Amino acid sequence: MSPLKSRVTALAAAVVGAALTAAAPAPVAEAAERPLPSRVVTAEGPVRGAVTGAVRTFQGIPYAAPPTGERRWEKPQPVRPWSATLDARTPGSACAQPTDQPISIAGGGSEDCLYLNVTTPAGRSARPRPVIVWIHGGSFAYGDGASYGAAKLAAARQGAVVVTINYRLGAFGFLSAPGLRAPANLGLLDQQAAMRWVARNANAFGGDPGNVTLMGQSGGGYSVCAQLVSPGARGLFHKAIVQSAGCVGPDGSFTRAQAEEQGEAVVAAALGDGAEDVDSRLRALPTADLVKASASGHDGFRPVVDGEVVPEAPARAIAAGRFARVPVLHGSTRDEMSGLAGLDEVMAGKPLTAGGYAEKVAGRFGADAPAVLAEYPVERYAAPGAALSAVLTDAEWSTAALDTQRALARHTSVYAYEFAGASAPYFRNVPRPASFSLGTGHMTDLAYLFENELFEPLDGAQAELSDAVVGYWSRFASTGRMNGPGLPVWQRFTGGDAYVQRLASGRIGRTDFAADHHYAFWKGLASS
Repeated sequence: MSPLKSRVTALAAAVVGAALTAAAPAPVAEAAERPLPSRVVTAEGPVRGAVTGAVRTFQGIPYAAPPTGERRWEKPQPVRPWSATLDARTPGSACAQPTDQPISIAGGGSEDCLYLNVTTPAGRSARPRPVIVWIHGGSFAYGDGASYGAAKLAAARQGAVVVTINYRLGAFGFLSAPGLRAPANLGLLDQQAAMRWVARNANAFGGDPGNVTLMGQSGGGYSVCAQLVSPGARGLFHKAIVQSAGCVGPDGSFTRAQAEEQGEAVVAAALGDGAEDVDSRLRALPTADLVKASASGHDGFRPVVDGEVVPEAPARAIAAGRFARVPVLHGSTRDEMSGLAGLDEVMAGKPLTAGGYAEKVAGRFGADAPAVLAEYPVERYAAPGAALSAVLTDAEWSTAALDTQRALARHTSVYAYEFAGASAPYFRNVPRPASFSLGTGHMTDLAYLFENELFEPLDGAQAELSDAVVGYWSRFASTGRMNGPGLPVWQRFTGGDAYVQRLASGRIGRTDFAADHHYAFWKGLASS
């Protein structure tokens, strides 16, 4: 992920560090009569969760053996079965991660972290429900599954079994370093192990193992891109939702050489320059020391093209049609980089000036800066900070989003969207810039989908949009299509009709995404 994207992801994820639990939605009709039991017998052993209103929740279920001790940097291993009922009413530990960003999970997590959480409707269903597997974002270095309360999605009209997962992060999950004898992409292999757990156990929770949607945002979205092209994930999911991740953009993967260059920085931070016996010494390091060393590379962790887990770059594979051709829902937010621009203003203690805007554009785009400034004249925007947000959003996110939708649509069914609106729920206790509105920034779409106490509460109009969005997402998970009772029409994105649905309070409908985000300008700039 580029440093710019990592900074905005870190800003957003900074405030999503703790596990979240919110009030469940009003009970659905079927929950009133025959509630499901809080005890479920999985293939590995019995678990007991909790029934709260319209949903059942099961937290902290191990899906693989703890990757500790000799299993550090080993592929995920089967968990040891148990016979006594496992208390699944509290989350398991988050995966070990740096605490250098507000995005970090409180306490920094643990290497014993391969846990997942299951949320289901409390009521019975005549047929198995669709399953949604959620992969959290966080630059492949931060976050956990328990931070995303899934009552909204589970209790939607369609009903779903929602599984949120942990996977190894940073150096524990994505380190490729000369001298370290370890497979690449352990974090992706963890995700596949969690999907295999779903295949074994979905039925026990009322879910359909033959109707699984893999869903992720930002780093989680790039994970979904990688799983689309990974042989090990074939057949484990049947639809995909990719939020704020351009699969065919430049940030979806590392070559082996790029990964090893980044890995060398981590090894140098851990052991010093020119270290010998790298494998044994890294394996002997305490967790905290390795976390500290891996913080030096957190801007760069990503899937690695290793010829096995990721046989080729997702960008190349998807463009060529070499991927699992499942239906895909793909999109982004209108103001992906507003948080970064706003953070710069807040930290500076004063608004960005027109001259400062020109300097930042020159620093980012070099010889192309005059063309960018002509395309985005500062006087067109409410403030120079808003102009900078627009430039960075379009250059870093929007162009890759439309490229991805076009590439996917050549080979499979695609629905495209953009979260928009004058103001989305922002993070609690995080100051906004004074000179411009943040609009709908990176990660703020998640406030409409998950229970997250770190976001500002939804107002009435935003709550209505949340209902619609949850309805769309659950409809897609159930059927692979977007249209359903009470929902505004949403057409497929095709080569002949690049339909993008605008999702905004009181304004759901088609938007001209290419024009809004200066797509032709950026493609022309790239080709020149």
